[in-house]
Amino acid sequence: MTLHANAVATLDSWRPEDPAQESLRQAFLGFLAAREDSCQRSCAAGHLTASAVLLDHTGTRVLLTLHPRVGRWLQLGGHCEPSDTSLAGAALREATEESGMPGLRISAEPVHLDVHPITCSLGVPTRHFDVRFAVRAPAGASPVRSDESDDLRWWPADALPAGSEDLADLVKAAVPVGAGH
Repeated sequence: MTLHANAVATLDSWRPEDPAQESLRQAFLGFLAAREDSCQRSCAAGHLTASAVLLDHTGTRVLLTLHPRVGRWLQLGGHCEPSDTSLAGAALREATEESGMPGLRISAEPVHLDVHPITCSLGVPTRHFDVRFAVRAPAGASPVRSDESDDLRWWPADALPAGSEDLADLVKAAVPVGAGH
C-alpha cells in the first residue's frame, strides 16, 4: 500500500468525537482526493505531515522539542519520507529520530489533526496537514537531543510551557483518561 492510500484508509476509518476534528478529517480526505502528491513535501499547495505526542510510560508527561526554526516548544514530527508506507510509521520514525529513544509504541489511529500555514523546506508559503498520533515511551527511557532541536524536555501534560497553549487540545486528546490520578 502506498503512503497516499494508507493516509486515505487511516483518515477514512478514524471517527473523532470532536465536531471540529471531524470537519478537519473531511477536509483532509478532500485534499487527499484532489492531490495524488499530497503526502510529498514537493506538493506546494500543502502536504501531509506526521506528528507524535510522545508521552512517558505513565502518560502524565509529554516530550516537547524547542524547534530551531520556529523558536517554540512543539510536539515531535515532520515530513513524510519517500520510504514511509504509513502515516503512523512516519510519526513513529520522526519520534524515534527526534527523541533518540528506542522502543516507542504508537497508537493505531490518529488522536488529532491540524492544518497550519508555514514556510518549510520548499522556501515558499505552504500548509502542513498534520496527522497526529499518541506515542508512548518505555519506562526509564531518556531522551537524547538531536541536531533537529534546540532543546528536548519532558513537561507535565497539564502544565505545558508558556507559548504552547495551542498544544493543549492535542495533548489532552493523547493523554489517557485518568492518567496520573
